[in-house]
Amino acid sequence: MIFVTLEQAKAYLRVDTSDEDAVIGGLLASAGNLCRDVARLTDGQWADIDSDKTRSERYTAAELAAVRETLRVAVLYALGYLFEHREEADHHALMLTLRSLLFGIREGVV
Repeated sequence: MIFVTLEQAKAYLRVDTSDEDAVIGGLLASAGNLCRDVARLTDGQWADIDSDKTRSERYTAAELAAVRETLRVAVLYALGYLFEHREEADHHALMLTLRSLLFGIREGVV
């Protein structure tokens, strides 16, 4: 993911070693998929947002920056939650929080 790299994820989780890179990478992918699904974005829309482009057919440059930052926060939140609660995650609570974070950009809501 462009807007959250493995290095940024490790810094967010305060992990200094590479021992858990595979776990963090997998959780990062899961967090991204959760956020994409909760935001109701298609694979094409997600790829457009997650690219290094500064413009989009759907968003102005300012809107694209705001959407990316919202998704970045949501992905980092989901990643942190999944990392901390690997054994006893309450996925219902996680989904409710993600819906709240992503409500403004959810497809089909407005």
